[in-house]
Amino acid sequence: MAGGRDTLRALLRAANALLQQRRYRAALAVLKGFRNGAVYGAKVRAPHALVMTFLFKSGSLREKLKSIAQATYTHSRNLAYFVFTYKGLMALQSQLQGKKIPFHSFFAACIGGWLVFGDNNPINSQIIMYLLSRILFGLSRLAVEKGYVPQPKQDPFPLVAALIWGTVLWLFEYHRQTLQPSLQSSMTYLYDDSNVWHDISDFLIYNKRTDSK
Repeated sequence: MAGGRDTLRALLRAANALLQQRRYRAALAVLKGFRNGAVYGAKVRAPHALVMTFLFKSGSLREKLKSIAQATYTHSRNLAYFVFTYKGLMALQSQLQGKKIPFHSFFAACIGGWLVFGDNNPINSQIIMYLLSRILFGLSRLAVEKGYVPQPKQDPFPLVAALIWGTVLWLFEYHRQTLQPSLQSSMTYLYDDSNVWHDISDFLIYNKRTDSK
């Protein structure tokens, strides 16, 4: 027993010593990026999949749990692969050119996006749409910071909110098929299902009746 503990301590010391080696720092950062991508992907997707599955999907409990596990695994795996690819390409470019330049980030992320997120599936689609909204906000702020767009005299957020909600509800009412399925489900619950009821049970307690009344 004591010998096993000593061996474990020796292994931990060797691992910690390796982690302090500066010459391995870039490679180790790539590995930790893979780890962080996997963990973060699971943390983000698991609660989202849990809520959306039990709110909007039908099927047995086993089928729902399987769907949650699959969505969590896919998100976690893809994010881990992307971070690994991105950081690996960043390290390689920096090594080849002897320094880090802004184009390295764009190029590495483009390659990672193509390889990892290029498959058009529901998980990747949600991630891309999430990023797109953040990019539009970020580019708008950057345009103001760089002077390409004059600083607004008033906060433009109320106008942006009005236009976004106006557009999305117009699309939902008249071109529903163009919206992402989970958004369609959410809006159907909010705006269509609220038009239908039979008695107090499906007016206040339940969204839809499950009996044959």
